[in-house]
Amino acid sequence: MDNLLKSLPWWVKWIGIPVIALVVFGGLVASLISIVVGLLFKVIVFVVLVGALVFVVKRVTSGGSGGNRRDW
Repeated sequence: MDNLLKSLPWWVKWIGIPVIALVVFGGLVASLISIVVGLLFKVIVFVVLVGALVFVVKRVTSGGSGGNRRDW
C-alpha cells in the first residue's frame, strides 16, 4: 500500500483521495454533525430552563421584592 501511494502524484494523494472520501462519507459526516449540533442545542435549552426554574423558585421562596409573599 505504501509503494502504491508513493508512486502517485501529489495532487492525487492530497486532493483526489480526500474528495472521494467526502463524496462517499459526506452524508455520514453531515448526519453526525447535525446530531451533535441538535444535542448541543437541547443541552443549552435544558440549562436555560433549569436556571430559570431555580431563579423563580428562589425568588418565590425568598419573598421577592421587600419580603412580601402576597405579590405572588
